[in-house]
Amino acid sequence: MTTQQNWDSDIARAAALFADPSRARILKALSDMRALPASLLAAEAGVSAPTVSAHLAKLVDAGMINVEKNGRHRYYRLTGPEVCAAIEALALIAPPLPVTSLREGSRANALRRARTCYDHLAGRLGVALMGALIDRSLLTGHDGIHRPEQAVRDRLSAYGRDIDYRLTEAGRRELTSFGVDMDQLPSRRPAIRYCVDWSEQRHHLSGALGAALTQRLFELDWIRHGPSPRVVHPTEEGTAGLRHTFGVHTEEPSRV
Repeated sequence: MTTQQNWDSDIARAAALFADPSRARILKALSDMRALPASLLAAEAGVSAPTVSAHLAKLVDAGMINVEKNGRHRYYRLTGPEVCAAIEALALIAPPLPVTSLREGSRANALRRARTCYDHLAGRLGVALMGALIDRSLLTGHDGIHRPEQAVRDRLSAYGRDIDYRLTEAGRRELTSFGVDMDQLPSRRPAIRYCVDWSEQRHHLSGALGAALTQRLFELDWIRHGPSPRVVHPTEEGTAGLRHTFGVHTEEPSRV
């Protein structure tokens, strides 16, 4: 799927793929960058195996997801962060799903508390971590607050373009000490970017550095994927580690 803007692009076709509730649930389930099997996606979408196969085939044909074969099994993954960005953008204008159970309400709160935005942290935990890096002068350039009245190009649920964040020397030393190999960040991707978080209306760290820092938190078992797609939970060790290392105070999660 191309990231190039094209005002003659077939928006209606892409929108039709998102418009089906089952396909929308499939895409949301995949938007934390993990590859998932068709059986799990069928359960998440609430459809049968033949039905999910038909939906997955349409999404593959449209270039929104890729299929990866592992022996006799097939796993599906988003083709890139632009698909996740489209999902986040649609969340801004979409009416909320009716909450018909305590579990659904808990899941919505969990997404706002801590989630993945493709390969980096978002939600209250994501913006708190970004804020801590700024407060400790590890990142410089802005205070991390989205001000719509001052924004030129920035909009919610998208990569930011107005602010030039920079990693300070202290930031490089501290993140290197934390285990983020700054010299191994992929050169094909900007090291430091930010997204305007749709639920918090603040900045969270993206780009190669945001992905590497998030991966390090997973490696340390400071955060774990929750049973619901995209939801992330800090572990007991992570709660203490985030507080002592970055001054980030996490919330007690509800396990959804």
